[in-house]
Amino acid sequence: MKIDARAWEEVADSIEFVPAAYSSKTRPESAAQEMLRCGPGDIETLVAAGLPFDVQSGVRHFDVNDLYNLGMYSGRSNTQPELAFRMLFRFAGRPVEDLLHPKSWDFQVRLDCAECGGAAPWHFEAPDAVRFGGAVTDVVAPTRVSEGTAEYTATVTTTGVRTPLVSTELRRLTRDYLEAGYRWQMIPVAMQADYQLVHRLGSTSCIAASLLLAERFRAAGHRAEAKRGWFCGVLGGALDLPHASVEVEDDDGVLKTVDIAKAQLAARLSSDTKAFQELCLGSIYNKVIPSTASGNAPFATHECGSRMPVHVRADIRSLR
Repeated sequence: MKIDARAWEEVADSIEFVPAAYSSKTRPESAAQEMLRCGPGDIETLVAAGLPFDVQSGVRHFDVNDLYNLGMYSGRSNTQPELAFRMLFRFAGRPVEDLLHPKSWDFQVRLDCAECGGAAPWHFEAPDAVRFGGAVTDVVAPTRVSEGTAEYTATVTTTGVRTPLVSTELRRLTRDYLEAGYRWQMIPVAMQADYQLVHRLGSTSCIAASLLLAERFRAAGHRAEAKRGWFCGVLGGALDLPHASVEVEDDDGVLKTVDIAKAQLAARLSSDTKAFQELCLGSIYNKVIPSTASGNAPFATHECGSRMPVHVRADIRSLR
């Protein structure tokens, strides 16, 4: 889907910047220019149009989510976000049968406790591929009590199963959400958990969308929960993204996943992804590793007393 390049003022008006309560401005102006493939004058234009910034040591810094969204919706074709997401979704235009066979992953996660208060137990929401026909083997879990850093490694096998939603009510609720016009944006994880705020801003994301859709499924009488996991197999493990989808019990008694954000994003990025979009509405595919984490829960905690969240860095590589 080709989108014409837009003036930076128009792009800034088309998105919602991250509210101050959730914003973390860590990217200097030089990084912003690199991400957006633009010059100092363009940054001045964006700042004048409302792009929030902080001045640190005399240099303006920006929230990386704001920069991603500006690039994504610029239509310029050469910004880093556009190039990354085009790469990310190349698979979605290919035959979906490639997403249904068993696939094994070398799963490695590093946990870092910022401002660690000392040795304490770790809790990590592990991969949970078994409930969808996969397997988790060769597990090395974090030492029960340690400080600073820890690692979790395993071999994870995922598989795809074509199980489209059969409930007319579940399909209606899903279609209504997709047609509601919410704008997909990169949003900080903590803000995504505030899914009512995200949707009031006209935005959506995988966690926020899954939390709201799960709520609507439950209101319709179905057992449903938003669950977190990883979207993997992208750029050789360098861009394995935390993800979320809805797990719902359908009228036929089968537990299914509704990957609402991926369906929406694929539709926006490419018009030849209809088969993949349909796969997202009930079926499971081999590029997603489910976890035991609920939709708005962290992947890891450390009981040392630090008020900073544990940083979770995943490196997931295909074994075959």
